[in-house]
Order: sequence, then structure tokens, then C-alpha cells
Amino acid sequence: MAVASSGMTEGQPDIYECHARGIFRKDGKKPLVGDYVEIEPVPDEHGLIGRIEGFLPRKNELIRPAVSNVDQAIVVFAIRSPEPSLVLTDSFIIQMMMQDIPVILLFNKKDLADKDYAVSLAEIYGDSGVKAYPVSARDEEDVRMIKGMLDGRTSILAGPSGVGKSTLLNAVCPGASMETGEISKKLKRGKHTTRHSELFAVSEDTYLMDTPGFSAFGVPDMDPEELKVYYREFFPYEGSCRFNGCSHTHEPDCAVRHAVYAGEVNRNRYENYCSLYDELRSRKRYR
Repeated sequence: MAVASSGMTEGQPDIYECHARGIFRKDGKKPLVGDYVEIEPVPDEHGLIGRIEGFLPRKNELIRPAVSNVDQAIVVFAIRSPEPSLVLTDSFIIQMMMQDIPVILLFNKKDLADKDYAVSLAEIYGDSGVKAYPVSARDEEDVRMIKGMLDGRTSILAGPSGVGKSTLLNAVCPGASMETGEISKKLKRGKHTTRHSELFAVSEDTYLMDTPGFSAFGVPDMDPEELKVYYREFFPYEGSCRFNGCSHTHEPDCAVRHAVYAGEVNRNRYENYCSLYDELRSRKRYR
């Protein structure tokens, strides 16, 4: 496993190919992309190698994608080709919220859609606490905006396959094109298809983690009644429903449902909530 050192080898090159000591595997510890580690260089005639001697404390850790020490998540969905799954979007956003990781949502390929439709997709998340933007990886102004979002932070780049993550990565970090290379034609995989998480330096203090695309992403396991905590659009209406502990799915005189009918809460977001709530109820029922 290749792991980047945290610059503790003063006066020597910063990148070593490292392996964790066996004792870590015994203790169930595994290096993650984004880890800060202590290494011991090991002389070798074939190149610069090292041994991981210890892990610095992680400020956060994600299971999927398996990365650590993340400042923010840049979540990418396409406006067209493929069509975005907003339930999938919500599921990923909730996972980030559970880790207190800020989310920036990019709807890529705006050049393939009507401008009003592109803007309307971003507006769905206007009251969610998530910043959402329609973008094109081929638009220089959009690329400059994205670089500004990344500046001084360690960000993960995540989203389904085929939404243009690699094009965005190469636009904000041109050196990534050379590093990712071209996947073997024998395997019939597309150029720059990401099969593992990888860390790229955008600038001296700015890093971007490219992660494998996902096609399914269930809502993180929780009690169904907890789900509404992650829908900030509902907050102004809490306490105004007829019943305490209202689930906002079927009860009469539900303030949230009234707000949806009145156009005060986005209907797409509400329908996503109901879908995820039903999924959690089903899980609980069949445990």
C-alpha cells in the first residue's frame, strides 16, 4: 500500500512507498487515504520506501469512501447523461452531515441542459444547509470558482460514475491527468476510471481526494425518527404539528406537510425524505 508521508523526513524527498507494520494489522488498524502517519525510511536499492510506525489522531473517518481527515465533500452529479438521482444525493449528504463534514453539491454538465432547469436543480437544496451550483468542467469561470472552494482545504471528490468527476479533477489539478494514466483497454475500462481513492495536491496547502464512483448508496443506519434532523428545511415547523414526535409522513395537521403543499418546503426534498424514512422503517421491521 502506498501512503504519502506528512513531511517528517526533513531534507529528503517527501514521497515514500510505505507498508504498515504487521502489529497494526493485528490490532485492526488500517491506513486510509488522508491519514497523517509517522514513517521510518528503509534503505532500498530500488527506490524510496518506508515503514509506517504510527498514526496521528484522525479528526474524522469515512467508511465509504474510505478516507480520513476531510475538511469538506465536493459531491458531483450530472444534470444530464446520466440523470441525477436526488434520493442518492440526499443519502450521501446525510452521511457527511453525520460526520459534521460540510458539503458542496455540483451539478455538472450544465452545457447539456436548459439553463433554467440547471438552476432549478441547484435551488432544490437552497434551504438544506448545502451549497449547490450548476457547473461545467469545460467552463473556465466555473473551474476558477471550484478552485476557490478548494483553497486551503482537504476535500473529497465523490459522486456516481459517469458524471464527469475525472474531467473536473483534471480541470482544477492538471497534473492529475498524467498521474492517473489510462486504464488498460484489455479490461475495457474508460480513461481515468477511478478504482481506488487517491490524494492529489492542488497547491501547497490544498488537497483533493478522488474517490471511486458509486451507483447505490443507502441512507446510513439510524432510527427512522432521527432522519428529520438532517432536513433543515423542516426546522422552522418543528413544534407546530398536532402531534409531538410527528414523523411528517402521514399524520394529520402536520406543519411540514402543510408547508410542502404551500410551496414553502421543496417537494423534491420532502419526497426524498419520505422515501428514505420508509427505507429505514423497513430495515427496522426486518431486523
